[in-house]
Amino acid sequence: MSDSANVMLRFVLYVDLMLLFGVALFGLYSLKGRERRSGTVLPIRGLLAGFAGLGALLSSAGMVLMASTMSGESDVAELRPHIEMMLFETDVGLAWAVRMIALAVVGLALILNPRAPGISLVIAATAGGIALASLAWSGHGAMDEDSRRYWHFTADILHLLIAGAWLGALLAFALMAQTRALQTEAHIRLLARAVKRFELAGALIVVIITLTGVVNYLFIVGPKLDEVLRSHYGVLLAIKVLLFAGMLVLAALNRFHLGPLLEQSLREGQYRAAAHALRRSVVVEMAAAVLIVGLVAWLGTLSPEVEMSNV
Repeated sequence: MSDSANVMLRFVLYVDLMLLFGVALFGLYSLKGRERRSGTVLPIRGLLAGFAGLGALLSSAGMVLMASTMSGESDVAELRPHIEMMLFETDVGLAWAVRMIALAVVGLALILNPRAPGISLVIAATAGGIALASLAWSGHGAMDEDSRRYWHFTADILHLLIAGAWLGALLAFALMAQTRALQTEAHIRLLARAVKRFELAGALIVVIITLTGVVNYLFIVGPKLDEVLRSHYGVLLAIKVLLFAGMLVLAALNRFHLGPLLEQSLREGQYRAAAHALRRSVVVEMAAAVLIVGLVAWLGTLSPEVEMSNV
């Protein structure tokens, strides 16, 4: 039960912090001026406040679950010294503390949104990125040592941030393409412009997430393939790769067909069908991304070396 609870907690926390960082970042590179103010295009304050609050709750629950699993205690009073030990004597505890501070900073930054939306989003994206990066200390990189540990953490953190940027953008596009948001041509034009602005960011995301994914695989498993595919870890990893390939196909469809089709439809005055087609594609792509994050949360609890030795 504790294993499944751990995987579920990791999954929801990963998705939550990725969306926190990704939505804030999207507001910086896709929106401008007053568009960054909450409620003008996106309910930014509500979204980011919700993600930050949920992230704090999930992180707290995760710390309690980890202490309970490691100590074998279930009583809250008995768990307290174990939690204190983890907080003050382990890297995981330090990462947890940094994450909680970063989430509090996000909440404070949102107070500035009505008056200074740009500054608010810069602070929220930075703090959200720090909170997301802290998850690397609960992954496979924490088991490495010396310079290998440094490079593995670097690849892990970059992979998390880029994945968060992608997932956050998908949520933003899905919200901007809701039926009630497509009632005016001005909103459709804003959606088309945001899609156009995402082209360069999207290309960089695909390249970086692919490279860091390969680097992480080499750090965790090494240059092996046949042995890995016969293990539970390898099967889950193969499913993750297939889902990622599907996301690439959908991203290419958005970039080379649905995006240009929306711009053409705007010129012709028949734009709603194209906008709805783009929304359906984005929702499917986001569903694949969430499944991938679920697999990542599961894979992070497995030891490929142990599994391969039993094959």
